[in-house]
Amino acid sequence: MKENPHALAYNTINIEIVLVMTLTLLFSGVKLFQRPSCKILQWRSELAQTRGPENVANKPKGNRLPKMSGTVKHARILSMEDTSRYLDTNQLQKLEQSFRSWAEAPDRSDIGISRKRILLIFLLIRHTGARLSEVLHLDPSSDIDYKNHIVRLCKGGTESGRPCREVEISEALSVEVHKTLDDPELKRAFGGIIWVDPGHVRRKFYERAESIGISRQLGTPDVIRRSRAIELLQNNMPLPVVQKILGHSTPNLAASYVEFSDEEMREVARYFVDKESLRKTSARNAFYGKVDRIDKGDVQAVVELISVGGYRVRGVITNHSLARLGLKRGALVMAEIKAPWVMLYKGEEEPKTAAENIFRGIVRQIKSGKLTTEVVVGISDGTELCSIITEESKKRLDIQEKGTIWVAFNAFAVVLHVD
Repeated sequence: MKENPHALAYNTINIEIVLVMTLTLLFSGVKLFQRPSCKILQWRSELAQTRGPENVANKPKGNRLPKMSGTVKHARILSMEDTSRYLDTNQLQKLEQSFRSWAEAPDRSDIGISRKRILLIFLLIRHTGARLSEVLHLDPSSDIDYKNHIVRLCKGGTESGRPCREVEISEALSVEVHKTLDDPELKRAFGGIIWVDPGHVRRKFYERAESIGISRQLGTPDVIRRSRAIELLQNNMPLPVVQKILGHSTPNLAASYVEFSDEEMREVARYFVDKESLRKTSARNAFYGKVDRIDKGDVQAVVELISVGGYRVRGVITNHSLARLGLKRGALVMAEIKAPWVMLYKGEEEPKTAAENIFRGIVRQIKSGKLTTEVVVGISDGTELCSIITEESKKRLDIQEKGTIWVAFNAFAVVLHVD
């Protein structure tokens, strides 16, 4: 029987379409034949709008194409606007207080010891973003560094052979964990180990959530873990660092010009953990990264860094400051920009401006006053840039929340800090 060439071409096209759709779903993190899950990662379509050569510092030299553009396509931890899927910081604090009150309530010491162990599990998940299984498999004698305040988390325990990661915790939590696990009564009852039946742990989490008016669906260990991730993002911790803490892959770093070691990633995480424990304000207008190039002149020097999120940022400092800070290629540094120095531009095309640093982002928040307006713009790695403009300028530019916008600042507006 002779085949119909039109039917053959039609079938070929269908096969190609199926292949393209399959590859698209696979590379976007969506499993086939399953409803897209928001459990851990979800693509945010609004961030896809920020793709493109928005960072002029990333323009290729000559005709050589760079390995990455100003932003990197990546997955985000569940949309922060979907508040029905996670707990905010106030709810997490209420839940923690509920666990603490419950752990201190019983008169019988054996029940009190058991409850303290459940409290410890909650605290570790709440402050490290760990999976329940990772916490239950912890070996306190080898997986918790009380001196450097680090918890070593491994899927299935250290004996599983799976990759492990180290997560920074605050000094206060480190001391509390050590004190709890060193309790003689807990050692006698449980041998100082953390393992508890997972079903029992989940039931206690449900109970504590419902005791403060939170649905049991929002009291699960998975939701606590997700809520911690969003809390860190809202505190402007760079997305790749949050991914590292959660044990997710970090495609951003694989495409970067420079490598960030685990130790360097921990240094960035340590900064945010310390800041959080001191209840300082959010670190807006700040990029954390590594010095990639220094062009030294007679009086001043141009310092270019690559942030953890893959952005290039240029700053100008005096040679005296360069020597005082001890900056050299590969050094970790923070670049900070004051809000009044951040300029905003509308339009599809990159604005024609003398500013050396240009990024494209999404308007997250607008706070209007009688004379001035504060505009917060989020770029694709989770960094928030705040700009203060006049109310007249806001109206002229027609700035709206969730709209795309260009953010720019001069190299002279960048202030560099080292630890």
